[in-house]
Amino acid sequence: MTPPVPRIPVSVDLVVLTVRGQELSALVWLRDRPPYEGHWALSGGFIQLDEDLPAAAARVLAERAGLPGAPVHLEQLQTYGYPDRDPRQRVLSVAYLGLAPDLPASTEAHMSWQPVAALTSMAFDHRRIMVDGIERARAKLEYSTLGSAFCPSEFTVADLRRVYEIVWGRPLDPRNFHRKVTKADGFLIPTGRTTTRDGGRPAKLYRRGRAELLHPPMLRSLKD
Repeated sequence: MTPPVPRIPVSVDLVVLTVRGQELSALVWLRDRPPYEGHWALSGGFIQLDEDLPAAAARVLAERAGLPGAPVHLEQLQTYGYPDRDPRQRVLSVAYLGLAPDLPASTEAHMSWQPVAALTSMAFDHRRIMVDGIERARAKLEYSTLGSAFCPSEFTVADLRRVYEIVWGRPLDPRNFHRKVTKADGFLIPTGRTTTRDGGRPAKLYRRGRAELLHPPMLRSLKD
């Protein structure tokens, strides 16, 4: 006799990161009920029977995270399924990484932006998921153009450099960084405009180009 097929709930959990107040921050909520009452948690929700994973992630972003219509880059991060990750029942979680420019407060009152450095204790395995998301973001900045996903529609090279410095957690040489990103094919497109919002000489404004990969990559392990 064939044993019954176990039914395991599947959820989507979002690691939404942005640069906010010169700090890498994540969108989280403080749990007000057991288990893990009083602990920070990622926004998440169970997948509905009539939707696929990307649709579920988009729904959770809009409804649970409170960011409907926000310009958030979403990509699947990893699946987490070890048996003891939720003390209530066996739950399989498909985590998504979201990257976005400085966003306003969530429309959901229970959600808030918190610096990732302060999120040392989280509900369930959410800190592990968040750390995996941060490392994915750091790695993608090495070989892709997603660093500009943290920037507004128009930005300076200094704005972009600050993103790299905050996400990577180390200072970068301004001249070398400027040379690398402006010479990377299809990374930045000049708008023809300038800004003096940072003081000093007018700085050129750029927008994100169509390139998805950086040639050559900017490796964290290499000295500037």
